[in-house]
Amino acid sequence: MKRKNLMKFLGLLLAVVVVSAATTFTVNSLTNKNLTGQSNGKSPFSFADFQSVRSGLETDFTLAAEHTVHAVVHVKVRVQGRGGMQGFGGMDDFFDQFFFGPFGGGGRPQQQREMPMQEGSGSGVIISPDGYIVTNNHVIENAKEIEVTLNDKRTFKAKLVGTDPTTDIALIRIDAKDLPTIPFGNSDALKVGEWVLAVGNPFNLTSTVTAGIVSAKARNIDILKSQMKIESFIQTDAAINPGNSGGALVNTDGQLVGINTAIASQTGSYNGYGFAVPSSIVQKVVTDIKEHGTVQRAVLGVSMGDITDQLAKDKNLKTMEGAYVSEIAKGSAAEKAGIEAGDVITAIDNTKITSATELQEQVGRHRPGDKINVTILRGDKTLTKTAELKNIQGNTDIIAKINGSELFGATFIEVDSQIAKSLNIDGGLQVKSVDKGAFASAGVKEGYIVLKVNNQLIGNEDDLQDAVNQVINSNDRDKVLFLAGVYPNGRVTYYAVDLSK
Repeated sequence: MKRKNLMKFLGLLLAVVVVSAATTFTVNSLTNKNLTGQSNGKSPFSFADFQSVRSGLETDFTLAAEHTVHAVVHVKVRVQGRGGMQGFGGMDDFFDQFFFGPFGGGGRPQQQREMPMQEGSGSGVIISPDGYIVTNNHVIENAKEIEVTLNDKRTFKAKLVGTDPTTDIALIRIDAKDLPTIPFGNSDALKVGEWVLAVGNPFNLTSTVTAGIVSAKARNIDILKSQMKIESFIQTDAAINPGNSGGALVNTDGQLVGINTAIASQTGSYNGYGFAVPSSIVQKVVTDIKEHGTVQRAVLGVSMGDITDQLAKDKNLKTMEGAYVSEIAKGSAAEKAGIEAGDVITAIDNTKITSATELQEQVGRHRPGDKINVTILRGDKTLTKTAELKNIQGNTDIIAKINGSELFGATFIEVDSQIAKSLNIDGGLQVKSVDKGAFASAGVKEGYIVLKVNNQLIGNEDDLQDAVNQVINSNDRDKVLFLAGVYPNGRVTYYAVDLSK
């Protein structure tokens, strides 16, 4: 019996040795040959490096947070509650609705409730030691006062330097020195899946840091209303809430790669997706505002769209990527470069274009007069065209910030409180004098109180300037301001001011 058990054990041991030898042979065979079958003594295989997996999962955010949290500020604004003008009798209903919204008629202005100052808040990012701060246009829009609180609790009054509604970026400045800053990073280098931090002041909670990944790039969510809007947002799942607007999106090196701007939510609070303006766009806008007072918008002059499966079939396109050119503007940079309707733009300066949004972003980084190489697919041929970009006025000149007084031939003052009370109006800008210019040509007289321009409420010269900029930078051929206002004697009057003359 013992002999039988011994033989069984020896048989089992022999089987283990055979299996071990077979395994060794297989591994050695693979070890001694590379993937092309040549022996080099090195294995093309290796164990999954546990340390490399851990390093990806255990990304250290502390350094990036420490370097950025002190350069993100709390922005508080005060906006005058808009009571508007109500109840001017005898006016045409159409103008009533268009300029002032629905209200009841009557022989005299109806008494309105005095509207208090309203407060709002957001975030901002210090980008220079001497006090320049970038934020969102919608954070400071129509603000009468802007107050900035630093992370060390110091508070400053801020001055508006300039805005760009087409990208929802604004630049403000405080009177301070040696401030902490966040350096600009390269948003083009961001990859989907890369870790990022959102730094801001949600719900008035200062110095809040959240982490997430880049979940998509070049998103167009159709949130901006400007005709020349550029929407190419970085999408992230880092938690962003009300108050984060204008705050920083930074990479793990602590570099600014975006300005947090919007969230996708049914409730107004974080619901999984946030959107940031890429730093490549932010840096260009800020530089333009600092150097020229207004953004230098370059135009290629094409009507374009994304390529759908149906469009590809209808037009017999050879690609599903790129921006399809449906129309070319006469005299545009595209026309002069030889780009045609039906072309598919696939690259700008060798940067791949997969959608109309990406084309919009690439062109938006340039200024009038810049030359770009446009790669197009025309039928089966790939061609490269050189286009000299133009401004919205159809030339390559740098557009200077418009001086309202020079443009209108008028000067302005704040509305006297007694006049405002007698007319039951809130806000407005009164014409102090009229000389030769657009206002005189339109028939505007001294004393006229401008209350609305193109349906935008006017409270000061900055409001008027913004309205003018929107008209000048629009695609409309007719550059006209429609004024709604009233004279001190109570006579409501409308004017159309032609800016193209």
